[in-house]
Amino acid sequence: QVQLVESGGGLVQPGGSLTLSCAASGSIFSTYAMGWYRQAPGKQRELVADITRGGTTNYVGSAKGRFTISRDNAKSTVYLQMNSLKLEDTAVYYCNAKQWSGTILKDYWGQGTQVTVSS
Repeated sequence: QVQLVESGGGLVQPGGSLTLSCAASGSIFSTYAMGWYRQAPGKQRELVADITRGGTTNYVGSAKGRFTISRDNAKSTVYLQMNSLKLEDTAVYYCNAKQWSGTILKDYWGQGTQVTVSS
């Protein structure tokens, strides 16, 4: 089982940048695919970006070209660098870890970190 703790959220002006971090513990980090999701008020949680165990990245929607997901297996940490932030990026951002054991998917979540984009 893995425990996830996000940090780095806060208040930023439109056009600004933030870097979120998610520190993992309790298991072998390199065996997990990692992702960042977000949930805005009144909306469903949605995938922002994810990264495979091998480092292949995937971005969804407006994250393309503005956000960068990366992982440091030595530090058991995944990052989300967010640039050119927009008002609509305001949400709680959640770190996610996925691990397959045969046909069983193990899915873990952090507690979330608030990102508010406002002038």
